[in-house]
Amino acid sequence: MTRTLRTEGRLAGMLYLVVVLTGIFSLAYVPAQIAAPATELTQFRMVAQQALVRQGMAAFIVGQLAFLLLALVLYRSLRDVHRSAATIMLVLVAVSVPLALVTLSHRWHALVLLTDPEGLTLGRELRQALAFAAVKAYASGMEMVRLFWGLWLFPLAWLILRSRRVPRVLGVLLILGGLNYVVGVIAHLLAPTYDITLFSKYMGMAAAAGEIGTCLWLLAFGLRGDRAAEPANKG
Repeated sequence: MTRTLRTEGRLAGMLYLVVVLTGIFSLAYVPAQIAAPATELTQFRMVAQQALVRQGMAAFIVGQLAFLLLALVLYRSLRDVHRSAATIMLVLVAVSVPLALVTLSHRWHALVLLTDPEGLTLGRELRQALAFAAVKAYASGMEMVRLFWGLWLFPLAWLILRSRRVPRVLGVLLILGGLNYVVGVIAHLLAPTYDITLFSKYMGMAAAAGEIGTCLWLLAFGLRGDRAAEPANKG
């Protein structure tokens, strides 16, 4: 049992690392390269760096597939702790992945509008307007995706705290990470300047520490032996 947990935990760590690295590239690095104060300039950069944008989208798809596999591995490893909590965790991820891929299609659509020769017949202003709408739809959709990225961390953290198969401090940090996502989504609706507040900054640091810390722990040590599991048919 202990050896199996350690092996599955390291597999989860490898998948989590893929999620983290592809997320940094597709959600942080690529947007930073194409972001600009003016919408037209942003679209120009998307065209000029379309290879990078396509690489970012490909990385995002890989990351989402790894995210789904990560949830499956964690479900297998933690369902004996509490089946209901593990199931909720898996369902939240299973909902978020197709939602994320559908949301990505809006960015893909924007890039096609701006670069596909067949779209040139629409006229420059119409193409830019449609691309702008697609980019806005992508941004709005990503807010909903982030909500699920926060929600899945709560059952995962609870399973960690209950089982102690990962250090409890990481479970606490994962709860803060979940709050960071959920509060951030709600705050964007009610207070658009939330991102520049100190509270947002510190919550973001806690979120990063929790997810990256859990990833590195799983990679190095896997999951600890059974501590506080309940029978698999309970919950």
